[in-house]
Amino acid sequence: MSDWELIFTMLGEKATTDIAKTRDAQGFDENKEAAQRGGQIASNARKELEQETKKSVVSKNNFLGLTQKKKIKDDKNVK
Repeated sequence: MSDWELIFTMLGEKATTDIAKTRDAQGFDENKEAAQRGGQIASNARKELEQETKKSVVSKNNFLGLTQKKKIKDDKNVK
């Protein structure tokens, strides 16, 4: 995960938390609305940055893929 991916993920999570607290969200449906709005805020910010820089924020780097490769390497070294 790139720095920008992490930043926008954190932005979405923080926005969601603050929206839920501000609205005193109770139950699944209200929290779902807060999560959708928080995600939309992060998405809008990401799209604006991509438009300004003409570069994609989303990378092909995937943490799960990296750990899987490391595990395969480690397994080969154990034998």
